[in-house]
Amino acid sequence: MKKIPTLLAGLLLTVGLATTDSAASAERSEPIHFGAIGWESGALTTEILRLIVERGYGYPTDTLPGSTVSMEVALARNDLQVIAEEWAGRSPAWVKAEQAGQVYALGDTVKNAEEGWWVPAYVIEGDSARQLKPVAPDLRNVDDLKRYPQVFRDPEAPGKGRFLNSPTGWTSETVNSQKLKAYGLDELYNNFRSGSGAAMDAEIAAAIRRGKPVLFYYWNPTPLMGRYKLVRLEEPPFDAQAWATLTDPGNPEPKGSRSLPAKLSIGVSKAFHQSHPELVSVFERVDLPIDRLNKALAEMSEKRTLPRDAALAFLRDNREVWKPWLPADVAAKVEGSL
Repeated sequence: MKKIPTLLAGLLLTVGLATTDSAASAERSEPIHFGAIGWESGALTTEILRLIVERGYGYPTDTLPGSTVSMEVALARNDLQVIAEEWAGRSPAWVKAEQAGQVYALGDTVKNAEEGWWVPAYVIEGDSARQLKPVAPDLRNVDDLKRYPQVFRDPEAPGKGRFLNSPTGWTSETVNSQKLKAYGLDELYNNFRSGSGAAMDAEIAAAIRRGKPVLFYYWNPTPLMGRYKLVRLEEPPFDAQAWATLTDPGNPEPKGSRSLPAKLSIGVSKAFHQSHPELVSVFERVDLPIDRLNKALAEMSEKRTLPRDAALAFLRDNREVWKPWLPADVAAKVEGSL
C-alpha cells in the first residue's frame, strides 16, 4: 500500500509534464505574425528575422499585410507581434501605443538612416557623360523649389510641378503633404501619390534613366541610394513642436522642419515582449551595416530576387554580421540550415 502514493505522485508528475509539453508545443505551433512591409529594406529585414526565428529557435512565422499605421495599430492589439523595420516615434498611432506600454521599440538596427526630399544630382550639376545641362543650378533647399515648378512640371497638371510623395497609408505621406503646405509649395506642386512603393520606385528610376528632372521623397537604406547620385534638399532644423504639426493631418497651419532624426528599431507587441525574452534579447542586438544593407537591397532589386531568397543570401554572405546577435548554439543552428 505504501507504493500507491508513490505511483500516484509519479502519474501526476507525468501528467503535469505532458501538460507542460503540450502547452509549449501549442505555443510553438502558433505562428509569430510579422508585418508584411512593402518597402525593400523592411521586406528584407523581415525575412532575415523570420529565418533566424524559424531556424534558430524553431518558431513558425507568417506575415500579415497592411499600411504602416494599420500595422502599428495591429501591433498594439497583439494581432501582429513584430514589425521588423519600425521608424519609431513618427506616427501618432505609434507614440500613443508606446506611451500606453502596448508596444516596444527594440534596438537601433540601422545606423545613419535618413529621410527627406531628393533630386538627381544632374538636375543641379548636369552630367557631361550624358550631355545633360543643369536645369536648376541654384537649387539647394526646399524654399528654392518655389522658383522651379516648371522644371519638375507635372504632365497631368499643366502649370504645376510634381512632387512624388509616398503611397497613401504611409506615415511619411501625411508628413510630406503637411510639409508642402508648410513650405508654401502646395499651390505650385501637385502632390502625387503612387499606388505602391514599387510604383514609386519605378517612376523615379524611369525618370533618372531618361535624364528627366524628378522631385521625390525618399529614405535610406534603399537600393536607390546605392544606385544613383542624388542630392538631398536642405530643410529647416528639426523642431519638435513643428514636427507635431506635420504628423497631424488635420492641423491647418503646419510648420516646416526636417523629419524626426531617424532611429530604426524592431517593433514588438507587449505580449511578445513578455513571452519571448530570448527573441527580445536577439532583436535588441540586431545591427545591419548600412553599406552592406544597401548593397544587398540593390542586388535584390536588380535581380528581382524575392525578399526571402535575398535574406538567405545575406545570411550566407554576412555571417560575421549576424552571428554576434545570437547565442553560439543558436547561431550554429542557423548557420547549419544555410
